[in-house]
Amino acid sequence: MQLQDILYSQGFGTRRICAGLIQQGHVQIEVNGELAPCDDALEDIAVEEGWRFSVQGVVWPYHAKAYVLLHKPAGYECSHKPSAWPSLYTLLPACLRQRPQKSAVQGVQAVGRLDQDTTGMLVLTDDGPLIHRMSSPKHHVPKVYEVTTDRALDERQVQRLLEGVVLDDSPKPVRAAACEAVSTHHLRLTLTEGKYHQVKRMVAAVGNHVVGLHRSQIGDMPLPQALAPGQWRWITPAELKLLS
Repeated sequence: MQLQDILYSQGFGTRRICAGLIQQGHVQIEVNGELAPCDDALEDIAVEEGWRFSVQGVVWPYHAKAYVLLHKPAGYECSHKPSAWPSLYTLLPACLRQRPQKSAVQGVQAVGRLDQDTTGMLVLTDDGPLIHRMSSPKHHVPKVYEVTTDRALDERQVQRLLEGVVLDDSPKPVRAAACEAVSTHHLRLTLTEGKYHQVKRMVAAVGNHVVGLHRSQIGDMPLPQALAPGQWRWITPAELKLLS
């Protein structure tokens, strides 16, 4: 690939902007494991996953597809055009938001949404088939939520969530794949589908109220403890297999 096309594919601007960054000496490329200056936008380079380059001093790894893990804090909307709260996409570097796509929407997209007051694990990617696979109820990808309730939990509430409750938008009962009362006001709930405000509505249907909600796991991958709220990192190939 030509260097300007590599930068363009990674979201560093139009091809013209990328060529200008190179010609102005703002780009270095990895050669024999070391970063070296490059001023030729049309230079052909053999790239593979993880090959490094830097733009204006920021080192960046090449990824044909972006797979990103974000620890979503409270107070952010999962939208590129938020209505009342900041967009969670502002927590990501601009190049991840600008990666070119065939569709009209650029950049990585969140796999499923979390409400502005919900925290926890969020996957973002520009891999359309993966988004579909993880979001589709047919694939039953489990998602684990840590629920803080307003009132004390009892065994009957847990049992009803496992048996299924009817929500107001469908006569078909919605069941938890797993459910346990961790403490008097802490419920661990596993779902394999995602309806609008599903956890809050299910808990309300059994006579309780959600006052705190955190997604702690997707598939077989838990949210890493080292990833603080508001931080993001790349998802490894091994972790990607755990997710779906």
